[in-house]
Amino acid sequence: MRVADSEGSVRGVLAANLKRVRAARGLSLSELSRRAGIGKATLSQLESGTGNPTLETVFGLARVLGVPISDLVDGAPGGGVTVVRAADVEPLSGVGVDLRPLRRIEAGDSVFEVYDQRVRPGGTQDSAGHAGTEHTVVQTGRLGVRVNGCEVELGPGDYVGFDASLPHAYTALDGEAVRSVLLLHFRADQRLHVADALEH
Repeated sequence: MRVADSEGSVRGVLAANLKRVRAARGLSLSELSRRAGIGKATLSQLESGTGNPTLETVFGLARVLGVPISDLVDGAPGGGVTVVRAADVEPLSGVGVDLRPLRRIEAGDSVFEVYDQRVRPGGTQDSAGHAGTEHTVVQTGRLGVRVNGCEVELGPGDYVGFDASLPHAYTALDGEAVRSVLLLHFRADQRLHVADALEH
């Protein structure tokens, strides 16, 4: 049994993984900075484990590097029973969303990432798009979802799925936070796990 704890903080795991994936892509810190539109000093802090990664930064880096988000924020996979305590998982926070990475699942040529997602009231979390297919199931509250100009409203138990490369956004409706489960699915051609990165 592997019980996730705070020792493997998002900062520490991101620092190690970002260095490996960047090296596997053959990118200098300066080139990654240019492509991602993120300051070189900020990237240096992230790679040293002293930075404060935001949701937008991590998703932006994953998009530029062409990897699933879990290639950057997930530690070594465990076997047997995995228990992840909500209080022990450091969230990635964005303008309108707090995202807690819970589990990376590898099945055949696919990777699935499971997140506990909290959409805060009063803001909208926009995404320019990233690799994969996105699936969301609402647990509590009412969620507004916009995908490439198409808008839908979801309530508890409702589901939405879409091509995550399209521009999309989440908004908490009715002035209350929305809790949901976010599942990202990546095909083999959309992934480069850090373990593979070490071999190249």
